[in-house]
Amino acid sequence: MNTERKGMINSISSLDVVLAVYIRSAEWRRGLNFISEDKDAIQTGLWQYDRGKKLGPHRHVGNMRNIDRTQEVIFVKSGSLRVSIYSESEELVEKLILNAGDLVILLSGGHGYEVLENDTQVLEVKNGPYTGLDDRIPFHEDTLEPKGD
Repeated sequence: MNTERKGMINSISSLDVVLAVYIRSAEWRRGLNFISEDKDAIQTGLWQYDRGKKLGPHRHVGNMRNIDRTQEVIFVKSGSLRVSIYSESEELVEKLILNAGDLVILLSGGHGYEVLENDTQVLEVKNGPYTGLDDRIPFHEDTLEPKGD
């Protein structure tokens, strides 16, 4: 397991494969900061601007993309959530506790969740189209102490 921090971005890796990146609510920075890599199937950026900042109107052109896996973004709006991060070989690598305003991008390997507070609200975003439950492979659950920053 390897947990690395580059500026505001924390990454979790196993065998040189980045499994997840996460950022705490207090670590957002001014401007537009992309926390995903260009090669990632899901592109994720954080904005922090002052009132009056304008981002010009635009649209995105059609672009054929070859995507071979589902990647997810989890944003905790309120409450808290335990996220278990697993390697490609389904071994538990790390557990994180996310609180309101925290964000994780799940890039590779596996993951599981446990809601820690009543009425926890989470936004989940993933690339589509949705193909049903045949898109996932369930596996065992391991124990590991969660990492809460």
